Amino acid sequence: MIDTDQPLRSSILEQVRQFYVEEHTPKPFVPGETPVQVAGRVFDGEDLTYLVEAALDFWLTTGRFANEFEKTLARTVGTRHSVLVNSGSSANLAALSALTSASLGDRQLKSGDEIITTATSFPTTINPIIQNGLVPVFIDVEPLEVGTYNLDTRFLAEALSPRTRGIMVAHTLGNPFNLDAVMAFVQQHNLFLIEDTCDALGAQYRDRTVGTFGQLATVSFYPAHHITMGEGGAVLTSTPALKKLVESFRDWGRDCWCEPGESNTCGQRFDWQLGELPYGYDHKYIYSHIGYNLKATDLQAAVGVSQLKKLPRFIETRRRNFQLLKDGLRRWEQFLILPDATQNSNPSWFGFPMTVREDAPFTRQQIIQYLEEHQIRTRLLFGGNVLRQPAYINVARRVIGELVQADRVMNGTFWIGVYPGITPEMIQYVLDVFDMWMKRI
Repeated sequence: MIDTDQPLRSSILEQVRQFYVEEHTPKPFVPGETPVQVAGRVFDGEDLTYLVEAALDFWLTTGRFANEFEKTLARTVGTRHSVLVNSGSSANLAALSALTSASLGDRQLKSGDEIITTATSFPTTINPIIQNGLVPVFIDVEPLEVGTYNLDTRFLAEALSPRTRGIMVAHTLGNPFNLDAVMAFVQQHNLFLIEDTCDALGAQYRDRTVGTFGQLATVSFYPAHHITMGEGGAVLTSTPALKKLVESFRDWGRDCWCEPGESNTCGQRFDWQLGELPYGYDHKYIYSHIGYNLKATDLQAAVGVSQLKKLPRFIETRRRNFQLLKDGLRRWEQFLILPDATQNSNPSWFGFPMTVREDAPFTRQQIIQYLEEHQIRTRLLFGGNVLRQPAYINVARRVIGELVQADRVMNGTFWIGVYPGITPEMIQYVLDVFDMWMKRI
């Protein structure tokens, strides 16, 4: 909440609003000259005033805005807790690392345990598995003609082994994966589920928000995502014990849970005896985990508080843009495989993926080069088949099947933007450029 009780502060913030109008008001779209980006920050004068408000406090680590953001995000998604971190990648690292804590007893993840994921995952969905000494088990995504680009749950049974302990996988480009099948599998085999919702904030499956199904979920607030802090992320959970563990790994691995600047929240700061430390060793400096410093700043959190207010509008605009693109591109389905929502879901679209059919008279490289030349920005579906990437060639892993669809993603898939900064006028220009390309081949 912005403090408006101080006249000087209020005057500064009013000038910030005026500055936004003069310096940051979006410029008119010029077809062929103004880039149609795949993603980007969408902000207004309120976001800027929140940022400056936090700067005037000069409480640069997590503070009042971070606390407000964590509570509001958890309430928005429908979890009991959210833990703010400095990126979505850090959220994935903190979430999976939390499950390696000895405090979990026989459920603790240990070196050599296996985590199922997909070969088309973003690298930082996979990296925490490797970084924690666990073994990723790669399965394929559904046939691209299905249009979801999500894990093929038919491979789950084959991926299971005595060392399987969990699934860590993303809702691809905001499209929920088959949670009926995944939840049945994890419950049957007593596995952990970490939902990577970094691209899917606000998406729903059977009218329930994604990020509430697994024991843990993650979100990203990079400028490309549904709301932004510039950098930032969060871990979601409804289990208090897991919240405490995530906070420990975020905060250097410490055992203490005091907020920055506070002491003796537990009421027994000098009455602990843990490890081989002497009795009464200051609890603020007792470390129960091999952790990190993954905290965000209150400057970031302040922007997030403001951005969260806009989330419903942002999601609806993404859905509108997605549908406009799909309706306009249907006439070219003989050349392009278009995306489709997972059954029983209402996606919160991050992008509009499509795949050039193998028998099309052009290649992906040719069409994306044409689009880029006409100022329509494109992206590949992250690393394609990540096992073909140089960083993963020698990684210890198990692979289920031939990963045929992952290779098809690597060779033929790309996506374009649907983010709220794209207007209907831009969408029409995009469709016109596609028509121009198709009519010349």
